Amino acid sequence: MKIEDIMEMWNKDSQMDETELATESSNIPVVHNKYLKIFMAERIKMFQAKAELKKKRRLILEYYLGELDQEELKELGREQFYKKLLKNEVDLYVDSDDALTEHSLRVSVQEEKVNYLEAVLRQINNRGFQIKNAIDWNRFITG
Repeated sequence: MKIEDIMEMWNKDSQMDETELATESSNIPVVHNKYLKIFMAERIKMFQAKAELKKKRRLILEYYLGELDQEELKELGREQFYKKLLKNEVDLYVDSDDALTEHSLRVSVQEEKVNYLEAVLRQINNRGFQIKNAIDWNRFITG
């Protein structure tokens, strides 16, 4: 699921009808469950992406060290790396590798989705207090 889709859903679900506060209050568990399911699915994807990034980093490191056999090179879609690197150069090459950078970006986007969903869940958890404050305000206004 794209972060834009999640933001659009939350934009709709975050609106409260102040004339139907009882209904809004009873909908809190439903909305919480909806976003908790999305959060769990996206968090699992994040863990998977991080594990895949570690594997990819190891493979790219072995590539630059010249430790891959022909089958692994074919799987990686690269030719043998012949340049001999110094120990302090290896990390520079690995960190600037396009494939690894692209995968790191995907992990970062996934982390942002999870962080956004955590913020949404915190907001949902506080919704009962917001509804209580709205009720108290209405009581104050009507006297």
